[in-house]
Amino acid sequence: MMDAWYCDQFVLPLPEGHRFPMQKYRLLRERLVAEQLSISFHEPASVTDQDLYRAHDRRYVQRVLLGQMTEAELQRLGFPWSQALIERSRRSSGGTLAACRAALSAGFAANLAGGTHHAGYDFAEGFCIFNDSAVAIRALQAEELVKKVMVIDCDVHQGNGTADIFQNDDSVFTFSIHGEKNFPLRKVAGKLDIGLPDGMGDEEYLGTLQRGLHQALKVFDPDLAIYLAGADPFEGDRLGRLKLTKAGLLARDRFVFDICQEQNLPVAITMAGGYAQSVDDIVDIQFNTVSEACRRIG
Repeated sequence: MMDAWYCDQFVLPLPEGHRFPMQKYRLLRERLVAEQLSISFHEPASVTDQDLYRAHDRRYVQRVLLGQMTEAELQRLGFPWSQALIERSRRSSGGTLAACRAALSAGFAANLAGGTHHAGYDFAEGFCIFNDSAVAIRALQAEELVKKVMVIDCDVHQGNGTADIFQNDDSVFTFSIHGEKNFPLRKVAGKLDIGLPDGMGDEEYLGTLQRGLHQALKVFDPDLAIYLAGADPFEGDRLGRLKLTKAGLLARDRFVFDICQEQNLPVAITMAGGYAQSVDDIVDIQFNTVSEACRRIG
């Protein structure tokens, strides 16, 4: 049985017409429950202030927690500040941390949220206020559960915040495959970045991903992988600009899982982005990711 963490009950009070599809998290869990997969669902605990300080600038964290972000910072974030935002962000990071711990034991585990890879050391951006991967990695390293971690970021947008946090840290390998001309405008160089042209489809994407991940694992031997399984490379995504089909995205997941299993590398999965016109398409893609991982736990 695979463990999965959810925080969809912590709903953000967003203005009417806001483009972020918050309902995708609830609908994903409902779909997984309805399909009766062998998954044990858990509500994540909130990460502590100390957990946040390990990954982010202390002054930044304190201003966020106290609601002292500037208007410019809130515009860059894309969400209005609220206590619900803080609690959900803490819980989302807690879900990734718990999924990492479970993956170290079982091989695979999932956070049915997370992937907030635009949050940097001292900034929020693109719907991301705390970087759940970085918070989890720093906690695991502090607990001496891991030494080296690879972040495999297959969201269509570059993981600039994760790269910012770990840019001078050789214990974390940040691999990002993303749309070169897509958000964010200013990329932050990670350990291996692969920028893709608009309109790339399944076959070329999968070949590029395979070459890149093989290259990364030749030079870095991690204890754990955190896999950002973004649904936004999908051809129907409003913000994606790539042309992957649902079958192509499932093939992407299978390749990532295959190569990690070959390396005996535990995988913690986070959902990252997804902005399709139909929320059902997002749920289909992320359901496929989680169910494929679940199938691999014997």
